[in-house]
Amino acid sequence: MKELHDLELTLKSSTPILVIESLEEVRITQLFTHLALRLGQPVFQWSVTEGLKRLEADFGAQTHTAEPTDMLRHIKAVHKPGYYVLLDFHPFLTDPLHIRLIKEIAQDHDNIPRTLIFVSHAFEIPQEIRHITARFNLRLPDQAGIKTLIKEEAQRWQGQNRQQKLQADRAAVDRLASNLSGVTATDAKRLIRTAIQDDGAISHSDLPEVMKAKYELMGQDGVISFEYDTARFADIAGLANLKTWLEQRQKAFAGKAGNLDRPKGIMLLGVQGCGKSLAAKATAGIFGTPLLRLDFGALYNKFYGETEKNLRKALDTAEVMAPCVLWMDEIEKGIAHSDSDDGLSQRVLGTLLTWMAERKADVFIVATSNDIEKLPPELVRKGRLDEIFFVDLPDGDTRQTIFKIHLRQRNLAPSGFDLAALAEASAGFSGAEIEQAVVSSLYAAQAQDAALDNQHLLDELGRTRPLSIVMAEKIQQLRSWAKGRSVAAG
Repeated sequence: MKELHDLELTLKSSTPILVIESLEEVRITQLFTHLALRLGQPVFQWSVTEGLKRLEADFGAQTHTAEPTDMLRHIKAVHKPGYYVLLDFHPFLTDPLHIRLIKEIAQDHDNIPRTLIFVSHAFEIPQEIRHITARFNLRLPDQAGIKTLIKEEAQRWQGQNRQQKLQADRAAVDRLASNLSGVTATDAKRLIRTAIQDDGAISHSDLPEVMKAKYELMGQDGVISFEYDTARFADIAGLANLKTWLEQRQKAFAGKAGNLDRPKGIMLLGVQGCGKSLAAKATAGIFGTPLLRLDFGALYNKFYGETEKNLRKALDTAEVMAPCVLWMDEIEKGIAHSDSDDGLSQRVLGTLLTWMAERKADVFIVATSNDIEKLPPELVRKGRLDEIFFVDLPDGDTRQTIFKIHLRQRNLAPSGFDLAALAEASAGFSGAEIEQAVVSSLYAAQAQDAALDNQHLLDELGRTRPLSIVMAEKIQQLRSWAKGRSVAAG
């Protein structure tokens, strides 16, 4: 067992203090129990409820050492080697006496090798002992390890339900193992158990709830939002070139295209309301992965360094949730240079560029922007992202499709409308403006106590001045920039 070997080497390196940040106490206890038998040295475990007790032999708990001070004095007085696993000791590090006792035990390690192992969900190492402290990180299970856990949980369920046969879809098992990468063995077991016990099967229908539960483990505070049900966006109106480009790279992103490089991401530039957000969702739908939306507005914090910390935490979450699509909406709002931000935008950009260059996880980036001229060239160059797509105003055929979609969503039959006339009357309208025209027409029809018809829609379209007219100069400037510099999405 590689993890056991790594821990043994760490302990043999004569480091007097070891810190393990983890919630998997049971797993850590099992590791040290195995180590005690291999190393031939006693291993003790302490908690404030039970005091000290031997792990590999049952001599009973020493309740007189339940108090932290008494426990540390006891260890200091022991003149024999040993390993001491101290659970949740972090609240007691505010006492200078405790720090001094820990330091004296550690400083005497060369004479009497007593090793203190602090195990906690989080552990801030005091400055006084930082130079004599090492950290050990528990390995997260890889896909093969997760498949082993799935097999164990399936056997457990089958043993408890002998009258039923567990149903397992091989492709769903593979996807489940992939989606559970980045979580601890304990959490993986719990999520697998939940998926199986729900209906006695492992199927594709289990994946959304598993991924939602995995996301909730990350404890994000509004910086990243999560959406799994993206498959319905794979067939949105228009964007034929973009969809073809994504479909050609679908196997490569899933790691099923031999030696081809996995795609990194795209930039979506376009007119507001023309479907950049839908395109981001369609990307996740085509790739068959969850979609994470990074809100740059929620990143910012008035305290120095906190914004970059929030960004790193969000990017770490994306890596844990991989494979996934990370949608960076209106990215220029987060990294556009400003002389009044004390270099914050440059630090955010640096953090982002470093992550983009070094990330190993299967995170496909979809960055959307309404003003690409505000973006630094080092972000949009080839190599950072694979391609820049321009999402333009929909053409006539696409406008007809958009009308069909929004009429059907409101339980109206498109066959009852003259779609060609509506498409002609809505020239220059974005998809969002067409949807709003349908909504407003329904209100007008209801006010007249009448069913919605073609004339209601034509009247509403005639009253509306689309963005392509209201901001004609700016949109034309955007189109001019995109011509020859980007690929048409439609």
